Amino acid sequence: MTKLGELLVRRGKLSPADLSRALEAQNHMPGERLGRILVRLGLCAEVDVAEALAEQLQVSLVRADRFPSAPPELGSLNPNFLHKHALLPLGDVSSDVLFVTSEPNSPLVQQALRLALHQEPQLALGLETEILATLEAWFQEENAEEPEADFQGAAESNRSNELIEHLKDLASEAPVIRWVNQIFAQAVEAGASDIHLEPFEDTFCVRARIDGVLQKIAEPPLELAAAIVSRVKLLAHLDIAERRLPQDGRMSQKIQGRRIDVRVSTVPTRHGESVVLRLLERDESLLQLEAQGFEPDILATVKALLTEPHGIFLLTGPTGSGKTTTLYAALRSLDTERLKILTVEDPVEYELPGVNQVQVQEAIGLTFASALRAFLRQDPDVIMVGEMRDAETAQIAVQAALTGHLVLSTLHTNTAAGAAVRLHDLGVERYLITSSVIGVLAQRLVRTLCARCKTPLPLAQAQEAERVLGESIPPGATLFAANGCPECRFTGYKGRIAIHELLTMTPAVKRVILAGGDSDEIDAAATSKRSLLQDGARKVFRGVTTVEEVLRVAHGED
Repeated sequence: MTKLGELLVRRGKLSPADLSRALEAQNHMPGERLGRILVRLGLCAEVDVAEALAEQLQVSLVRADRFPSAPPELGSLNPNFLHKHALLPLGDVSSDVLFVTSEPNSPLVQQALRLALHQEPQLALGLETEILATLEAWFQEENAEEPEADFQGAAESNRSNELIEHLKDLASEAPVIRWVNQIFAQAVEAGASDIHLEPFEDTFCVRARIDGVLQKIAEPPLELAAAIVSRVKLLAHLDIAERRLPQDGRMSQKIQGRRIDVRVSTVPTRHGESVVLRLLERDESLLQLEAQGFEPDILATVKALLTEPHGIFLLTGPTGSGKTTTLYAALRSLDTERLKILTVEDPVEYELPGVNQVQVQEAIGLTFASALRAFLRQDPDVIMVGEMRDAETAQIAVQAALTGHLVLSTLHTNTAAGAAVRLHDLGVERYLITSSVIGVLAQRLVRTLCARCKTPLPLAQAQEAERVLGESIPPGATLFAANGCPECRFTGYKGRIAIHELLTMTPAVKRVILAGGDSDEIDAAATSKRSLLQDGARKVFRGVTTVEEVLRVAHGED
């Protein structure tokens, strides 16, 4: 399809230089249509843009002389909806009425009319000014009969609208755009997983979570705080007028040649809106089981569990321990052509080819439990549940496992053994736990040593590390200490790797669960299981991380 700008240049209605100016303006106005920008900047007449757009979309252009003089019967359509979308029916709303709109290719308009008319709508192109003028004429008498408006409320509304327009203008100015681009670039370069924009009374602080630890990366001028937040909200298609309620959105940014998906969450605070941006890199190499830091024997067991025809495989750990990434890697290792795979997530973080992914929407009743119940009627082979949050979800997951499905999910417990206790707390009978659960993988993330500045530990410190870890250092192994250099922002660490603890349902473990044993008793029965601390020790002995880091992450669990 020929682009609108090229059509206008070809028709002699626009110069190439003016097109370049308009495209540059569009880069600073996310979501704004090129035709509207051309008219607003005075570079093109509205009718010229409309004629070119009609040619591009291959629809007819209907002018005001064909509009009805009086409002037709609207049926279930609301006049406010017509105004909002510059939409005008050319007759009584019936099975074959033609609608004129300034955006005939808008999916929202098409879907709304499809729902209202119960059939595919007929749409033609019209000039927005002519459509709005006609709608105003149609409904002006109705508006005139309304009670006198609350002038104080109208004044407040006008002031609010002026503030919103001012924020939009500020958010499109070069200094704000530069700050936002710089923040993204710094965070991505540092390998951050999250960006925090935090307004305080005297400062506007920007911090990034790098290798699991928050570090300040910028401090823009306080007077630009509202504009920077508005810029982020515009990019994420959030309502910048709403500053009293939390909002969630997402966007995609190309930063340093890499495509990054960004989840955006805003929360109103005393001094403005706090914004957190979760950075999700589209790097398929990260979604491989071999890239998750598994020791060879644990990797082999996990792969074997994923070939089971039915049962529940659980991942446990706190928020931010990499559970979701490992789940995605597990799904990617499966044969999507041969298997029917369904997931229900909140939110969907990565799109997986060949996998049917469902986003939870609590507002309309689409919960983990309701989606999981529907999945059982979809003839699935593998089901992934983002999180077992409640008793109903746990019960349905057990039912799915017992009826021939492989179920993957996460559970918030500190240890692998604690998963059985947690499931029982959610109302799952012990005999059902032993019949359905095939394995539980506990996971944590430890920071990896910076390759540039790490230094070998002296013999005395290595021997002390051996004592603390409770593991013998293999012959020839060298332990390292974290020093710090500009490459790692003087932390001594760069990147993270997972440590694991895998519990399989051996007969001894099942007997303890059936007898009502607690997590310590289950741990004691799993004699072949390696703890998080022991798995971390192996990575220390390979020179991947430090004793201090493993103890920080794993010692409290063991």
